[in-house]
Amino acid sequence: MAENVRLGVDVGGTFTDVVLLKSDGTAISTKTLSSPPDYSLAIKRGILDVLKGNEVAPGEVREYTHGATVATNAIITRSGAVTGLITTKGFRDVLEIRRMRLHRLYDIRWEKPKPLVPRHLRQEVPARMNPAGGEDVPLDEESVRVAVRRLVEAGVESVAICYLHAYANGAHERRTREIIREVAPELAVSLSSEVLPEIKEYERTSTSVINAYVQPVVDRYFRSMEADLRELDMAIPIMVMQSNGGMMPSETAREFPIHIIESGPAAGVTGAYYLAKRMSIPDVITLDMGGTTAKAAIIEHGEISRSPEYEVGGELSIGHRLMKGSGYLLRVPSIDIAEVGAGGGSITWADRAGALKVGPHSAGASPGPACYNLGGELATITDANVHLGLTNPYSLARGALKIHPELGERAITDTLAAKLGMDLTAAAWGIRTVANSSLIRTLRAVSTERGRDPRQYVLFAFGGMGPVHALDLAAEFGITKVVIPPLPGLFSAIGLLFAEVEHHLIRTHYATARTLDYGVLNDTMKSLAREAADTLEREGYGAARRTITLLAESRYVGQDYALTIPLRGLEGNPDMIARLAEDFHREHEKTYGYRSEKEGVQIVALRCVGRGLSDRPRVPARLDVAAEQGWKPSPSRRCYFGPEHGWIETHVMARHDLSTTPVPGPGIIEEDNALTVVLPEWQACLDEWSNIVLEPKRG
Repeated sequence: MAENVRLGVDVGGTFTDVVLLKSDGTAISTKTLSSPPDYSLAIKRGILDVLKGNEVAPGEVREYTHGATVATNAIITRSGAVTGLITTKGFRDVLEIRRMRLHRLYDIRWEKPKPLVPRHLRQEVPARMNPAGGEDVPLDEESVRVAVRRLVEAGVESVAICYLHAYANGAHERRTREIIREVAPELAVSLSSEVLPEIKEYERTSTSVINAYVQPVVDRYFRSMEADLRELDMAIPIMVMQSNGGMMPSETAREFPIHIIESGPAAGVTGAYYLAKRMSIPDVITLDMGGTTAKAAIIEHGEISRSPEYEVGGELSIGHRLMKGSGYLLRVPSIDIAEVGAGGGSITWADRAGALKVGPHSAGASPGPACYNLGGELATITDANVHLGLTNPYSLARGALKIHPELGERAITDTLAAKLGMDLTAAAWGIRTVANSSLIRTLRAVSTERGRDPRQYVLFAFGGMGPVHALDLAAEFGITKVVIPPLPGLFSAIGLLFAEVEHHLIRTHYATARTLDYGVLNDTMKSLAREAADTLEREGYGAARRTITLLAESRYVGQDYALTIPLRGLEGNPDMIARLAEDFHREHEKTYGYRSEKEGVQIVALRCVGRGLSDRPRVPARLDVAAEQGWKPSPSRRCYFGPEHGWIETHVMARHDLSTTPVPGPGIIEEDNALTVVLPEWQACLDEWSNIVLEPKRG
């Protein structure tokens, strides 16, 4: 039905993906090269292509959901607002001290990242609350005025305010904001008591500073996008994917942009979650491999694994729990994603010892892999796969991007094979093998390193390059079922359209399970639930169209870090806490291999997740991939499947050529947005959801 036409736009480092989803499940898509630094150019181009090319009027679109990279890019490129910090006297250097943790323990040359707020823009004022919320030192309002004037003279555009123990009482911070509005009303202001009302000074300061740093950039970005949509006759609200997998209105994202830092990567996992739920598959590992990075996440017992914090702007992460300290800490819930610099555009090179390396640097959209003929001269993973026949050697993106295999082969020869004394094919296979090793590390980070057996999971692979490498990884881990969803190269944009509205709240609440005060506990729980319900009510979600879930950050007494455990209900009582303790023991044993009923379980914070439920199903009964109509794959060709198999004349087919009857490999399944490699030992079929299902050959 026309009244339920929805538009999803996912902006990536290499490609911008646009998907138009109709109420009957028809998905219309386009993929265009991203246009950094002005990403709006590619966004408008993609929207116009998908509308005009399919005779859909702009007025028919009723929802626009966006996967943004603007906040991440601002941090990575250090192009955020000039930011100041006002804090309690004596706490000026919290951003410098951090957690006293070295990212590279034995590298004396490694330097921690420079703070987003330099020291001369960090101002101290007398003001101090105590942990109980009482006032120890009154706010010196004249000192605040002096600090604000100094920051304005220094050219500051945005200010973070973070006073000691403001999580318990934010009165000093709120009064400071009032003074700023009197002295310098043009400044953007972020209060730690609103951004992150949680104990731990560094975490709260870092998160508030990041919010202030990207807030003006994000505000301009979405205001410009609103103007672009009006220009296209699409006067509709903009919904934005959050790092936690839920949606939020752009108005909220402009105020609290910390929640959309990992917007793009979250969309693909969210799409896999809803699709797996529709298919009754409870345990899933996702692989999202695009042009710049590859990302893995886990869905367990029908729930997405989330992390209470992560780092941004540092070296690429192999998992949120590992190798911390290289970036800027964000203490906000996000989908727990492991990431590595191994995408189609990742540059290959040889180190001084003659070892072949892949990434983390990427050719990105510009200049791109050498075979794109856009100026790139360095060999990439895509160049290797093109030579091996495992990526379309003629064109990509429905013919919009012509491929020049000879340029990729020259790059491999000149920059790698000649230096290592290898022939072209051996060098290309070496690139693929090393890339797979990086991908294997990523999948391990979300599975075996967290006590999970990957053989018990189904692998969902998507992104432009995910299906090209999926079976290599499945074979390595002993995974026996791989699912390639419809529109795999644009699946993150599909995921944007499946997600529901979510709001995540947190309050510090220290209490030992054996001695807690149920009155205080219930007051905090009710306050969180009320705030979530009020927010959803303002957004149009009545009592019948929202759900409220509470969780507890829990740990053994004396531990520093906590696990997030769902609470069974909205009212605290001894039975609930007993179940919480048992759930915590079980999760601690699964994650760390250890449990002890003798040790006390301590709650350190309460979380609340409020979800707004759509009045219509967001996941259609079946996806009809309109972009494949009339799609013809490239001719069958010789493909190289490693030294064991060598070059094999390989059948090339389209997704709609498959049926429920398995087709044995080797084979190549080409689409206008991605390509699936079927290894000789595997077989492929199509299920009722239009997914490609890959399993080892029987017998």
